[in-house]
Amino acid sequence: MAMDQRKQRILEAIVALYAVDGEPVGSGLLAHYFDMAVSSATLRNEMAALTRLGMLEQPHTSAGRVPSPQGYRYYLDRLLGAPGATALAAEDKGRIDELFAAMDAEPEKLAQSAARSLADYTHLAAAATTPQADDLCIAHFEVVQVGRYTAAVLAVTSAGGVRTRVARVGEGFTRGDAQALAALLNRSLTFVVAEDALVRTGPQVFFEGAQYLAQAPDVRKNLGLLLEIFSDSRSGQTLIEPHGNKITATLGEDVRPVLPGICIVSKRYLAGGGLTGTVALIGSNRMAYQRLIPVLNYFASKLGQSMSGKKQEEQL
Repeated sequence: MAMDQRKQRILEAIVALYAVDGEPVGSGLLAHYFDMAVSSATLRNEMAALTRLGMLEQPHTSAGRVPSPQGYRYYLDRLLGAPGATALAAEDKGRIDELFAAMDAEPEKLAQSAARSLADYTHLAAAATTPQADDLCIAHFEVVQVGRYTAAVLAVTSAGGVRTRVARVGEGFTRGDAQALAALLNRSLTFVVAEDALVRTGPQVFFEGAQYLAQAPDVRKNLGLLLEIFSDSRSGQTLIEPHGNKITATLGEDVRPVLPGICIVSKRYLAGGGLTGTVALIGSNRMAYQRLIPVLNYFASKLGQSMSGKKQEEQL
């Protein structure tokens, strides 16, 4: 049994209707959706066929159906491959431009602000990583006298981020000592020492909007597990990493640990100089994909522009 055009349209309609209130979709509601152009009897037959194909599930004995994980995968593959899937209304562009205009340009603060703004804009959870590259290194050192026996070493990475370490010294430490140490570090270690040698491994990952997941009954049961995953930057980065350079939609059933009912939609952004990062939406698989995918795509574009400090007409 093949997925003909009518079955595809019915599956798309059920995904859209189920996203509205989370109730199983029956043939009567579908008939009204199609302006009675298709009879309820025909729709019941097609829904039964879609169920046999594994695209729909019947959660209880009523005639209503909901999309299955396989049905969501089929729907998302078609949606993401459709022309104009990322087209965004001018009003949304304007509002998002305003959000970015008010953000701090420092990379770490920018990534966190973007994740928080995306969560608030969509009422879903969101995550963003700081830019990274395989050859990320320290571009400049500054040493600041904090106290007589304390110094702060500030390292500016080639991605524009700032890393700080405070150290105690055994003898009195003067401003002259700080200047001499900074000169030594800049002469000997800039563009040689990897960022990881000074601070942490890999990019930072910021997870925002947990309160929105807590308000969604079908996903809040997994909120604790999500928070645990994002408490470790490496695990969080792995969860939201897109497959390739296009928008990726990953169902919770396809990740480990399994997160039933959750979908992660992610996009890589280009920060300039070979640096890339990721921005993602995390929410129920009932999310309004047709509206949210363009929003995520534009957020990724704006984040890349803001990170690089210049306008980029085309992102990855």
